[in-house]
Amino acid sequence: MTTEQYAIPGLKNVLYIDLTSQSYHIEERPDLYEKYLGGIGIATNLMLEEYKEGTGPLDPEMPIIFSTGPLSGVYPTCTKTVALFRSPLNGELGESYAGGHLAMSMRYSGYETIVIKGSSRYPVYVTVHDDKVTFRDASSIWNLSSAIDVGQVLRRVEPGAGRRSIVRIGPAGEKGITYASVNVDTYRHFGRLGLGTVFGAKKLKAILVAGNREIKSPDHNAYRKMYGKLYETIVKTGLMEKYHNLGTSENILVLNELKGLPTRNLQATSLESVENISGENFAEKYLIRRVSCAGCPIGCVHVAMLKRSFSKAHEYETLNISYDFELIYALGSNLGVTDPEAVLELIDACEKTGVDIISMGVVLAWATEMQQRGKISTEETLGLKLSWGDKAAYLRAIELVVKAPNEFYAALGKGVDYASKKYGGEEFAIQLGGLEIPGYHTGLGNILGLTVGFRHSHLDNAGYSADQKAFNQPISDEKIVDYIIDEEDRRSVLNCMVACLFARNVYTYENMVQALKCIGIEKTEEELKELGKDIFRKKYELKKKFGFRFENFSIPKRFFETISTTGKLEEERVRKAIEMYREKRGV
Repeated sequence: MTTEQYAIPGLKNVLYIDLTSQSYHIEERPDLYEKYLGGIGIATNLMLEEYKEGTGPLDPEMPIIFSTGPLSGVYPTCTKTVALFRSPLNGELGESYAGGHLAMSMRYSGYETIVIKGSSRYPVYVTVHDDKVTFRDASSIWNLSSAIDVGQVLRRVEPGAGRRSIVRIGPAGEKGITYASVNVDTYRHFGRLGLGTVFGAKKLKAILVAGNREIKSPDHNAYRKMYGKLYETIVKTGLMEKYHNLGTSENILVLNELKGLPTRNLQATSLESVENISGENFAEKYLIRRVSCAGCPIGCVHVAMLKRSFSKAHEYETLNISYDFELIYALGSNLGVTDPEAVLELIDACEKTGVDIISMGVVLAWATEMQQRGKISTEETLGLKLSWGDKAAYLRAIELVVKAPNEFYAALGKGVDYASKKYGGEEFAIQLGGLEIPGYHTGLGNILGLTVGFRHSHLDNAGYSADQKAFNQPISDEKIVDYIIDEEDRRSVLNCMVACLFARNVYTYENMVQALKCIGIEKTEEELKELGKDIFRKKYELKKKFGFRFENFSIPKRFFETISTTGKLEEERVRKAIEMYREKRGV
């Protein structure tokens, strides 16, 4: 097959895939790409075009949109793909990012954006090879016990090794667990808000994307010079050293010391024996290699090796399991698990079933506290006794949540917000906006950021970072609000590119302008800043269409009962900060 080159300024192609009719077509949208560049900007506008009022998250008409950016596959660390959908977990905007090979594979195929609509009558997987899209029967890989196995099967039967990406779901997505994730290649995921559930509802088991096109810059010399500048900044300064060395798991000891690490369902913010599950201990005893996404020199994916016995005759298997801060928090500190090997086994169980590990960890922590308070009995848990640190009980619970053998486990499969409304314990269900919280309890910035953020994620605006600044030097609540607004706008621009947020301090506005210019796209810093504000308005319009209202937002009492990095929070203070944010944003 010949290799086709296309110039970077020609960003325009949107591939539409209809699962109902098993058909596809390509549309050129230079109008959108010229204004919104790519990534979240394109995805948001296309979702506004496609959304029909009253369409639910799992209705066939509700699309899944994947989009890359102008810097994807072109500059170092621009490795992400955005997925936009309506979340089955909370009914709100579903926005998730994954690395791996997907962004580069989409660019190789000549598609900056893929829109998937409809629903198949039977399980299918879709292959995209340049101009050819094929719908294949996936009945033989539907009901496989592991999302990892699905990837291994498709690697054997489909071509494109080295230039392909395999995106697939596990049992959780098939069975409608509302926080099912999507596995991308080997160690990456669209993790949060239930994209895997949407795949399952569409009977879409997997997507494989591979291509043979090349990307050609219109000014090769200028491009090489800019690439070199960014590369040197990434690998030869300290800006990203943390992510290669210990990775985000470095934060375990830091947040524990600062009393910002949610522990035992946020009953506390520091954990005894935390050094056992620290990034330092994982690196010293279990780390075997680091893996990079395609086009990234950092290697932030930390992979541990776990040796596990499967026979009394001294026979063992070895498992390669990726770990990071959020996973260690969710299945470690938040469940009172201090055995690192137990944490790895719990991670592996979630990986195979294909669930959002943060959500699963919070759900199990809530269920543990409910049982300890006597609000649920072994009748609901089918004889299972949940207790902090009990690996065996939690492994069994993960299995039962996915199988949903009774009403209680079915409720757990719909998230902690749903389960707590059904069984009680809403005051200690640690969720905001219906999304189980990440591993921070640092103060006002974190709670405010998770509340106002488009997907209620710490990645929307890094509110926890504002708290860290306030811890070192007290700052006013208004400055925290301003920080969150500025960070939301800046991250919207980064998510148009689509750059990895670990490299957010590398891709300054100045560097983004220069990087775009070297590939033939002229933008000023002011235009990029206005783009960030415009995307905010568009996304908020979409959130309102999906039913979000600040007036309906509640914050569980647990957030005000447990000490944070910056002290105990008062609800009135948080409410005032939310109103200040709304006034400044005009929402």
